Amino acid sequence: MKKLTKLMLLMTVLATPVAFGAAHDHDKKADAPAAKEYKYKTPKLNRAQLDALLAKPEQLLIIDVRRPDELTKIGGFPVYLSIQSKEIENSLAFIPKDRDIVTVSNHAGRAGAAGDLLTAKGFKVVGAVGAQNYEEEGGKLAKIEIPAPKPATEQK
Repeated sequence: MKKLTKLMLLMTVLATPVAFGAAHDHDKKADAPAAKEYKYKTPKLNRAQLDALLAKPEQLLIIDVRRPDELTKIGGFPVYLSIQSKEIENSLAFIPKDRDIVTVSNHAGRAGAAGDLLTAKGFKVVGAVGAQNYEEEGGKLAKIEIPAPKPATEQK
């Protein structure tokens, strides 16, 4: 009986840090910051606002500032100009000034920064949108499927 009591006591002592650790980890999750705050001058668009702009495609230019791997993994809009955010300033000559511009990134952070830069350079930026936010609000993204490589026998 003494051994059983000691064993129970030992198990209680060993389990206590685990229980407190789990509670502490739970508190960390509760204290975790929410999504980054949007801090740009370019308006952040929701799905309804972007859908209204997409209804007039002849007036619109969508510039997606994400990396190619993000486009293939997450999806995007059917027609867009792909310029990674770090290349925007070097690509100004290729961006038409006669269109309303919407910049796109995953959650609109890079899109907002790109929109502010383009506005400062004289472009008419009407908003920034997060592709993942758009999809979360029920919007449909175009998914890009990379074709499977052809077998070596077919490549001749």
